[in-house]
Amino acid sequence: MRLMQEFDHYPPIHQIFAQVRDREDAVFLDSSLQGRLGRFSIIGLAPYLKITGGDPCTVNGEAVKENLSSWVRDYLRTHHEENDTPLPLISGAIGYFSYDYGREKERVASRHPREVDIPESILVFYDDFIIEDHQAHRLHLIANSHGQDAAVGMAQMEALLQKAGREPFTASPTPPGQTSVTANFTKKDYMAAVRRMIQYIIEGDIYIANMTQQLTIKSPMDPFAMFWRLRTANPSPFGGYFNYGDLQIVSASPERFLQMQKGHIQTRPIKGTRKRGSTPAEDAALKQELLQSGKDKSELLMIVDLERNDLNRVCIPGSVKVTELFSVETYATVFHLISNIVGTLRPELTVMDLIEAAFPGGSITGAPKLRAMELIDELEHSRRNLYTGSMGYLSLDGGCDLNIVIRTALHKNGVYHLGVGGGITYESELEFEYEETLQKARALLEALEAQRTF
Repeated sequence: MRLMQEFDHYPPIHQIFAQVRDREDAVFLDSSLQGRLGRFSIIGLAPYLKITGGDPCTVNGEAVKENLSSWVRDYLRTHHEENDTPLPLISGAIGYFSYDYGREKERVASRHPREVDIPESILVFYDDFIIEDHQAHRLHLIANSHGQDAAVGMAQMEALLQKAGREPFTASPTPPGQTSVTANFTKKDYMAAVRRMIQYIIEGDIYIANMTQQLTIKSPMDPFAMFWRLRTANPSPFGGYFNYGDLQIVSASPERFLQMQKGHIQTRPIKGTRKRGSTPAEDAALKQELLQSGKDKSELLMIVDLERNDLNRVCIPGSVKVTELFSVETYATVFHLISNIVGTLRPELTVMDLIEAAFPGGSITGAPKLRAMELIDELEHSRRNLYTGSMGYLSLDGGCDLNIVIRTALHKNGVYHLGVGGGITYESELEFEYEETLQKARALLEALEAQRTF
């Protein structure tokens, strides 16, 4: 049984989520930058099924023989439910796939130890969803009955709305305590690694690769307070907050990796970044510089070719098309150059086949993808862990919407872990590439009130 309600007067969805933020497996897909891309925000409540790991995986804490991809593929097939509403999902799972999940899927070994112990992936199926349609200005409550009575779930969500209206959340002041930021590269070492990556390009191993460094931030700030600050100062279409008990994920991602609805697929790779200007004239000049950059355009074009190839592995022949090639998107601290690629999944395949073909995303690996991933592990100083993986939902009707995990902090044991990087081509300038990584860290460091100390 499923119950649904909708409202046109309601508390903001982020205020609703604030009431349940401390529940284990509480998740919020937050389109704080509302518009064509950021139409829906989604809260998942009443978890009834939790799948973790990779190969093998666990289901509600019990080990199973299948790997995660096979188990989820079978579950989605045997529990298929049509969605005839305009909502993105009415039943399904929310969670993440880490970059390490993809690395191991591609059988790329890592020379680095596991510095942060988190599952390679977590997918949690929820009975209840609260969804805000920012375009229509409507709030939707959906209560299913896989693990509990739908009437119980609906009553609990109605009470939650009333409480959020009475008790709006405000972030508490940051508790006293020292904040420190440590990078796993010095500037000199990062530029040396970029120089070596360029040499691999010259030698013909690859055309382009993404190089990242990892920042470790010790901060007394509560992760939800950090999320609250981040979504206010740096709104994004594909952000979110996930609470897995001893692990929290705070995201302000601007990049969609994969969206699929009724078999229709979209991917929107980002390649090319400029900081925002301090005056309107400087802002316009930097935006125009990005639009006219031959280096950034060639970088994005190579990734477009890679993404087209990935989609053609699972799409109906002739359906894969580039609908935007060089567009600029504007965010609070940066401009990004993006493209948009679409395709139609072959009818005999599933969303897990799509993820298997395309994950991890080409914009944060390189081309050719497999060799780029090998060089990433060789030249970077640690595992990427969650960074450059994907967060989002899988719907029981077979659809999905997944971001690229960038502009994202992972919080565990009082420590924040943040990855920042950029694309390297033959034309890359060492100093510029290093400074670009710091620009991408800016919004999250400001949300943590952390000063650059490296």
